Amino acid sequence: MTQGASQGPMVWTMGAQPPASVPPPGAPAGPPAGQPSPELSTSVEQGGPPAPPVQLPEAYTPTARDLPVISRTDTLVDHPSVVPAQEPAPAPDGPGPLYVVGDVHGYYEELRAALEAEGLIDADGTWAAGNARLWFLGDFTDRGPDGIGVIDLVMQLSAEAAAAGGYCKALMGNHELLLLGAKRFGDTPVQSGAGTASFQAAWLLNGGQKTDMDRLEDHHLQWMARLDAVMEEDGHLLVHSDTTAYLEYGDSIEAVNDTVHEVLTRSDADEVWDLFRKFTKRFAFRDEAAGGQAVRELLDAYGGHRVVHGHSPIPYLLGEVGAEDGEGDGIAVNGPHVYADGLAIAMDGGITMAGKLLVCQLPLVG
Repeated sequence: MTQGASQGPMVWTMGAQPPASVPPPGAPAGPPAGQPSPELSTSVEQGGPPAPPVQLPEAYTPTARDLPVISRTDTLVDHPSVVPAQEPAPAPDGPGPLYVVGDVHGYYEELRAALEAEGLIDADGTWAAGNARLWFLGDFTDRGPDGIGVIDLVMQLSAEAAAAGGYCKALMGNHELLLLGAKRFGDTPVQSGAGTASFQAAWLLNGGQKTDMDRLEDHHLQWMARLDAVMEEDGHLLVHSDTTAYLEYGDSIEAVNDTVHEVLTRSDADEVWDLFRKFTKRFAFRDEAAGGQAVRELLDAYGGHRVVHGHSPIPYLLGEVGAEDGEGDGIAVNGPHVYADGLAIAMDGGITMAGKLLVCQLPLVG
């Protein structure tokens, strides 16, 4: 299925803004996972009295293993949401080199620096890689200071790369689902595995930034809702999350992507929440005994020789950071982590925990 396509109208309209209690950039995004927040009334104004607060149980956490939130405001930039209209260039002889980008989480300046270092953009932030192919593995927003700037840049590069004979594409991450849900459903109660929750509360607890919500526009919502969940390139099976939960949505790449788009089109809060919850699962490939087999399940179903994923920061996969107390900040990440019998490549360098934003060419050499 062509990325961005859908089988029906996928309308994500702008809703009410989040409550005033959303913390400004630089402030903590919420209490540690697993603790209720007395400040979260989590009600969205809709022309009537606010809904009663949603009480989160003490055991509630929107993800099985939430990650530290490192708030930064020094790189916040207001970027125009302009995607130039350009005519596609003639197809070159054969595909260009293939690159992948790990989780960005709002770190716009770091993303530009990493792309420029690989020769993919120039100093002005314009596509400079000709017929190269670039895939983002998802999670553009939350935790970092400028998620909307990141989305605008990816959209801009998609148009410029196509005009140069290459392409720039992106996958659906769990934080895209989270932001879509927070905007679309707000404080609508959903049934989680730990009781009643809401997308708005989960977004805040997972590093949602008020500046991103304030600058979110319809074209951002439409773009996110049309992202694919799985793709295969040159024998590399590209996914966001290190989980086998994709198998629950189809036995082929096209089936998974169609199912995800259908869920978002139906716009049922509980159904979207279940999709978000499954996309937050992690560590399926980390176990020394069973990790390789889990990867093979995905490869057998969808093709490819290796799985390439983001989602779980490499320091977590290596066991160097095992708690949510911020330990391990500054751990050196020099490049992707190859594991699970050599069948999995982890690309989340842990930018939210003072790690590294990874941009790498595939196949890996050395």
